[in-house]
Amino acid sequence: MSQLWRRIHDGGMATVAVMGMTKNTGKTVALNHLMACAARERLGVGLTSIGRDGEETDAVFSIPKPPVFVWPGTVVATARDTLLRARVRTRWLAGTGIDSPMGEIVLVKALGAGEMEVAGASRSADQIASIEQLRRCGAERVFLDGALGRSQHASPAIADGVVLATGAALGGGLADVLRKTRERLTLLSIPGAEAALCARVAPLFEAGGVGLWARDGTPLWQAPIASLNAADALLRAAAGADLGLAAVTGAVGRKLWQAFDSLAERHPGLHIVVADGTRLFVDAADLAALARRGARLVAWRAIRLAGVTTNPFSPLGGHLDAAELLAAARAAFPEHAVADVVLEAQPQDRQHGPVAA
Repeated sequence: MSQLWRRIHDGGMATVAVMGMTKNTGKTVALNHLMACAARERLGVGLTSIGRDGEETDAVFSIPKPPVFVWPGTVVATARDTLLRARVRTRWLAGTGIDSPMGEIVLVKALGAGEMEVAGASRSADQIASIEQLRRCGAERVFLDGALGRSQHASPAIADGVVLATGAALGGGLADVLRKTRERLTLLSIPGAEAALCARVAPLFEAGGVGLWARDGTPLWQAPIASLNAADALLRAAAGADLGLAAVTGAVGRKLWQAFDSLAERHPGLHIVVADGTRLFVDAADLAALARRGARLVAWRAIRLAGVTTNPFSPLGGHLDAAELLAAARAAFPEHAVADVVLEAQPQDRQHGPVAA
């Protein structure tokens, strides 16, 4: 049992999202490893994707991609058209009523071991619905495959564990790979809000939008507006107030972050609550600067990081030594389970995993 799988298994993580720092960081290989581990434990496995994975050729680099490999009994939520290219027999279970550019998202059960292309729902609400249906079909562990530039599947509203795949494809050598990975981990690892604070902002997060509270906890302003358009309204609403808390349920981009930074400068000790680390589209340096102003950034729901996987190969060259990368990442991120699932693979995993019963 690998260290990464042990962390997931022992931690009772029922829904695990696998996300990549960029393309070709080994996300699919990590996904296959986890599904092989679950199959070895004879667990019911569910699989879906936030985008599309398992296609033969990388659409950006035009190089072969590792296939998604499923085991007998795996329940898959995927677009109907992907079944035309499956290299494994499947049995139809149900439709979901969720549309996608590649047809309705449907539920099928793999009847053998083999390769599949998987394309799941793109909206968070549809992902949650797909996961619920996978569970009703017997999935004890559900794995969510990510897509380039999209991390909402890693939100704790959807997944209760996240694996981050990183590696040489980030470019720049070993030091840069570690630096970039550390920055992403910083964003994903913002702490969760304490219970009293969660209770205070709960009505906002149930309704959606942006809100402000006075230092004594009194609600000052709340508006159901999109976070991308909230910066100016937020600053106007805070003018002249003894501000203690600001919260936003949507994505936090550069303009809204600048508004938070301005409020933090004017109101020492300001608390800021965001949905979770996947909603932050800023840099780790921005978080450090906000902290220096005395503000505290917390998440409505904290992300639970199951671990980090490393991939020493890059399609553009500049490969790293696998053992050196793994050792360096473990030293750099001692609080996380760090694995190279290829180096640690058991012989049967190299043959695509355990022989299914």
